[in-house]
Amino acid sequence: MRDPNCIFCRIAAGEIPSATVYEDMDFRAILDLGPASCGHTLILPKDHFRDLTELPDETAAKVLPLARRIGTTLKDALGAAGFNVVQNNGEAAGQTVPHFHVHLIPRYEGDENIVSWTPGELSEADRDMILEKVAKAL
Repeated sequence: MRDPNCIFCRIAAGEIPSATVYEDMDFRAILDLGPASCGHTLILPKDHFRDLTELPDETAAKVLPLARRIGTTLKDALGAAGFNVVQNNGEAAGQTVPHFHVHLIPRYEGDENIVSWTPGELSEADRDMILEKVAKAL
């Protein structure tokens, strides 16, 4: 099912032109219009899911193999040294379009590290709280 008001639904359906690098029955992969690096690609499901929490298992099972295939091709074809696979969920996590999508960002020797954080420390109190609230709920 699609959301007629969702720009990614419209792109995935071919209603809005895009630089499509791959398409099948379930997904369209396009070049990002605001790329983090040369070859930055978005994988868009053709059905509308707000984020990973709404993604059906059947669709989720297809995303990572497709990311591997496209990422490997981007790396080989463009001479990248590696690539990041980035998937944001919710505005607080950096999601700007509420339609599940995966970023494939080719990385080149000497480029700026764009996906990083400063490691913190896991205290015993935080560990115990997280295990109590999360691990037991799973």
